[in-house]
Amino acid sequence: MDYEFLKIERQDGITVMKISAPKSLNALNSTILKEIDSFVSGLDNTTRVLIITGDGEKSFVAGADISEMAHLNEPEGFEFGRLGAQVFRKIETLPIPVIAAVNGFALGGGCELAMACDIRIASVKAKFGQPEVGLGIIPGFSGTHRLPKLIGQGYAKEMIYTGKVIRADEALRIGLVNATYEPEELMPKALEMATMMLKNAPVAIRLAKQSINEGYDLDADGAIALENKLFGQCFATKDQKEGMDAFLNKRKADFIGE
Repeated sequence: MDYEFLKIERQDGITVMKISAPKSLNALNSTILKEIDSFVSGLDNTTRVLIITGDGEKSFVAGADISEMAHLNEPEGFEFGRLGAQVFRKIETLPIPVIAAVNGFALGGGCELAMACDIRIASVKAKFGQPEVGLGIIPGFSGTHRLPKLIGQGYAKEMIYTGKVIRADEALRIGLVNATYEPEELMPKALEMATMMLKNAPVAIRLAKQSINEGYDLDADGAIALENKLFGQCFATKDQKEGMDAFLNKRKADFIGE
């Protein structure tokens, strides 16, 4: 399928989704959000790792499209926020790893998109922020939910209440990103990480992600019980048999994702 605002690249189990709206620094409007939703909904098992990045050197996603939001009334604003939240939740709950390669500005909806991914790595030139209060709104694509979980309530409230923009080194220090790289190294490092993931059992990765995501909001007993159940399920897979046999016989495992 052809997209107006997405560039898709596929290679050996890794898919790169690049948001491309250069005139607006890749700002998210309803059309782009619907294209992302369509693309993510259509992913099949040939994609084992998804990398999300922005087109160009300046911006990952500069935010939601203010020119669209400026004229919305309350019901329309609610629907716009719900669209973004639903799309990002779909990304968060994909049964595969999702890496955000943040190449530039990740502001507002851009920061929220990055937070919906499993792992964030950034160019040293990247900048992050939730500046919505300066526009008379709050983060609307689940930023008030995910940011405190990632960096703690204190840092999250400071970023949201002040609307300040932070550099990549600060984002690394507070745990918003996993690593920072020179701009030319960012995509090679994202692909290197994705390739490492490809070497492991796809079902085990899917179950590990499920255990982390669903267990996060449970109490300790509930989270441990969930992990126990999913751990047990691993032993019904061909990949578990293959992985352990390969280990015992000192050979490379050949996982098939079953």
